[in-house]
Amino acid sequence: MTIRLYDTSARQIRDFTPLTPGHVSIYLCGATVQAAPHIGHIRSGLNFDILRRWFEYRGHQVTFVRNVTDIDDKIITKSADQGRPWWAIGYENERAFNDGYEALGCLPPTYEPRATGHVPEMVEMMRGLIERGHAYVADGSVYFDVRSFPAYLSLSNQDIDDLRQPDEGVSGKRDPRDFAMWKATKPGEPDWETPWGRGRPGWHLECSAMAHKYLGSAFDIHGGGLDLVFPHHENEIAQAKAYGDDFARYWVHNAWVTMSGEKMSKSLGNSVLVSEMVKQWRPIVLRYYLGTPHYRSMIEYSEEALREAESAFARIEGFIQRVVEKTGKTVEPAAEVPPAFAEAMDDDLGVPQALAVIHTTVRQGNSALAADDKEAAVERLAEVRAMLGVLGLDPLDPQWAVESDRGEDLHGVVDSLVRMVLDQRESARARKDWATADAIRDQLGQSGLAIEDGPDGPRWTLGTR
Repeated sequence: MTIRLYDTSARQIRDFTPLTPGHVSIYLCGATVQAAPHIGHIRSGLNFDILRRWFEYRGHQVTFVRNVTDIDDKIITKSADQGRPWWAIGYENERAFNDGYEALGCLPPTYEPRATGHVPEMVEMMRGLIERGHAYVADGSVYFDVRSFPAYLSLSNQDIDDLRQPDEGVSGKRDPRDFAMWKATKPGEPDWETPWGRGRPGWHLECSAMAHKYLGSAFDIHGGGLDLVFPHHENEIAQAKAYGDDFARYWVHNAWVTMSGEKMSKSLGNSVLVSEMVKQWRPIVLRYYLGTPHYRSMIEYSEEALREAESAFARIEGFIQRVVEKTGKTVEPAAEVPPAFAEAMDDDLGVPQALAVIHTTVRQGNSALAADDKEAAVERLAEVRAMLGVLGLDPLDPQWAVESDRGEDLHGVVDSLVRMVLDQRESARARKDWATADAIRDQLGQSGLAIEDGPDGPRWTLGTR
């Protein structure tokens, strides 16, 4: 058994071998909490939640660190615009992110450090970089000298002479490409004391310092969205390795959620907030929609695609419901997932191929039910639950209990409405108006409902096509 992952730094899929056998260490760039999250933000956390679950299924202990950037230029700008403390804006949005992760079934990280809680670690790293000649002080700010680190830009495969880096409107830089690790204080901005004067952290330094604190000088996987490859991850690498750390051995990046071909972004005005989406769609359906495409594939957002995801997941749920109703059993997940599912997941987290195995197993289970082979149906359900559990999509899992309660309420409303229509169909059948009866059945079928006529009367379920 070998898990293989696409490593951005190697630009190829590599066999994964952890530094410590049986233990996997992951650092994921988390939220910059200047605003509430849209579904593009949450996709990253969800993709790495599935990766974490798969490592754990394969028997690894996982240390999963996901940071919070709670001090940032945009947070400070919003604080000034809104007349509110910067920390109040950050905390409010940090809670919104955690609500979003929780709503979509993401496991909590092992550690979730805030940038502002790790200024001493940042000062220590800057001191070491200055002593080694990789950083310098200018007008109270501290800059990293990119020319001092020959491997700079190796992750994004750029040439430094072609790089046009903004000078951030400050003086004192030796090279406009040098980036700020520490920014000198400005009137009205939050600041902390350092040996070089008061100021606040630069974005890139935060993650290098926190990864070092929680995972040591070397760890297995550094993750984040594709947009972070440059400049954020390039600058992290430069700081950490120039400081003396081996840093991350694998770099894993997820693709974006797009709208009209553009990355979902608040600056483009095209974001879809998680808090609003969970009012319109069941959270487990949103997880299915965001988590089942391959993590390196773009997701083009549309309501049509969400409806397709809803229908696909309903077929899985419908099978689970029918087995439980017909057998009257509580079917526990199988001890192991089917080999084809495991093979797909081992191959660069191939969730789409793994999902195909789930749907095939559901079809086999439905065939077993049709043949009244309850034993085979129960076996298929156990396999389906095991596979869904790995993806965080098992509707019988306690994590979805609240949603299940809401679903029961909604099911009751829908059942009352469908029963009214079925009563009309039964009346038409009683007067031998077969055309009307068939038309009602066909119309229900077009709505995604399957009608089964049995000795106890008609029964409806969500379709299994």
